Order: sequence, then C-alpha cells, then structure tokens
Amino acid sequence: MANAPIRLLIAASGTGGHLFPAIALAQKLPDYQIEWLGVPNRLETELVPKEYPLNTIAVEGFQQGFGLSSIRILGKLAGSIIEVRRILKQGNFQGVFTTGGYIAGPAVIAARSLGLPVVFHESNAIPGKVTRFFGPWCSAVALGFEVAAKYLPRAKTVCVGTPVRAQFLDGAIDAPLDLAIPNGVPLIVVFGGSQGAVAVNKLVRESTKAWFDAGAYVVHLTGDRDPEADSLKHSQYIALPFYNNMAALLQRATLAISRSGAGSLTELAVCGTPAILIPYPFAAEDHQSYNADVFTKAGAALTLKQSELTAQILQSNVLNLLQSPDELAKMGEKAKAIAVPDSADKLAQLVREVIET
Repeated sequence: MANAPIRLLIAASGTGGHLFPAIALAQKLPDYQIEWLGVPNRLETELVPKEYPLNTIAVEGFQQGFGLSSIRILGKLAGSIIEVRRILKQGNFQGVFTTGGYIAGPAVIAARSLGLPVVFHESNAIPGKVTRFFGPWCSAVALGFEVAAKYLPRAKTVCVGTPVRAQFLDGAIDAPLDLAIPNGVPLIVVFGGSQGAVAVNKLVRESTKAWFDAGAYVVHLTGDRDPEADSLKHSQYIALPFYNNMAALLQRATLAISRSGAGSLTELAVCGTPAILIPYPFAAEDHQSYNADVFTKAGAALTLKQSELTAQILQSNVLNLLQSPDELAKMGEKAKAIAVPDSADKLAQLVREVIET
C-alpha cells in the first residue's frame, strides 16, 4: 500500500474556461488516480476524458438576492457537501483541485472538513466571489495573472499562468488547416469562447464586406446559440459553430476578434495572435474587462467595449490593423511575452508539493 498511487479529486464544471485548465493539469499527473466532480448536463459530461470517472452533484450558484429560492439553494449546498464528503471518504482521496465556479464551494468545504489539502486555480485577473471567499481556506491558490494576488491578501498565492490544452503545445500548432483558405491572404478569426457570442457575431456579419474587399478571409466560430449563424454567404467567409484545431487556426490568423475569457486569452498568448478584445459585459465581477486590461496595457491587444461598439467602429479598427503589419507583429510579440507555455507543469508541481508533503 505504501506505493499506492495518490488519489486526486478534480472539481471543475460548466465552461471550457474551467474545464480545459483542469484537463491540462490531469494530463500532467499520469501517476495519480484522478476522478472528476461535476454537475449533470454540463460541458464536463462531454469534455472529461473517459479515463477520469465522473461524479456529479446537484448544486447551483446564488444569482440574486436572498429569498425563498436561496433557501432551496442552501439546502442543495448542504446536501452536496455531504455527498462530496462521502465521495472523498469512500474513494480515499488525498486532496482536491478546483478551478472555481459554484462547484468549488462544496468541494472546498468537504475537503477541509476532512483535513484534506486543496489547490484552487483562479484564471482571471480579478478573482471571483467564490475565490475570494474560499481562497484563504485552501492550501494554495494558483493564479493565471499576477495582478490577481492583490485581491487575495489572506490566501497563499502562486502565479503559474493558466494551462492550455495539449494541442497548443504538442506540435499540432503547426499542423495545416483543413479549411479552404489560400496561403498568404489575411485571415481574421472570430470566436466567443466555449459558449459563443451572439452580440459579437452580429457586429462581425455587419462589418465583413469591407474586410472582404481588402482581401481578407474570415473564419467565424459562432457557437451553437446563434439563430442567424448561417445568414451570411461569401466565398471568403467560413462559419462554423466550433473548430477543434484552434491551435493551428490561431497560429494562422492575422488577427483575432474575441471575448476576453481567461482561457481564450491564454490561447491567444501562446499562439502570439494579435487581437481585438470585446469583453462580455455581463461577466461576473466584470472580470473579462480586467483580463482584457492586462493584454491592452501590455500592447498585445486592442479592447473595445461592447456598449460603445458599432459595426462601423469594429470595421475601421480591423482595417487599420490589417493595413499595419508592423503593428500586428509587435502585438503578436507582446502576446507571446505574456504566455506561460509551461503553466500546466508549474501547476502540477504545485499540486504535488501541496499533496505529497
């Protein structure tokens, strides 16, 4: 039994921003026995590889002020803490790793009540309420951005960057695209994160004619929630709900138009892709604006506020950059400078130090 593998429970749920870093970490711990903690009917049921058994609990976040619905949510929270304690005890787990979100609450409380260490990864430049509340309870809080440390004065913080999917690091980044895009033409890649961005999609479709006239091609990842996703037809325009080989696509891109979730920004940085960022205005704590600010201050991106954005403004900003190759090159270099390509290794080392000591 002395040589039995360490058992780790990973609590990560909901969006690619929570799941991709956790999967990247898991792949760096091949000697660990890992199980997953998630929520039914969320993205983890599709993304978590088969080799990681998935445990699900019923839990949800507090979206409004306290009321009757809050009592029901508190009841679910209490039940979920009991369930996570059962999972941890029955599975003889030796630690918990979480990437935040409302699943982190029961995971952290259950683990700490059993005396188990917890490593929390916060990918955003401004930590969310869950991170700020539970961070001091954890053995360590790993940060995607150094600036986040000032919001967590009572937590033990370590800046490691945010891990990216293996495809961004294993050579696939140089793989040829299976898309009909001629060599040498400017390529604009538009994406809104794992859930798409309908408002951005509309602005882009209204702006493309001038970009086409300038010789640019557009690959537009619309997500699966846009009823007008197929409304634009043009020989220089490719609309897809998603695209699997994002590494190769961003490497080929002349310019990206993107939301500023931490996962998307990490991928842009690793690929050295210049970007126009349009933060999601309703993100919790307005964290996408804080994320975008890091890239804008570094000279790696241009940020446009959605509330002030028109198709004409977006169109002209893109054209200005396409006509400024030197500026694009500088932005790409600045993006690369932000990247932490060995982030998953650093995070795995932190997890080992916390759990194995």
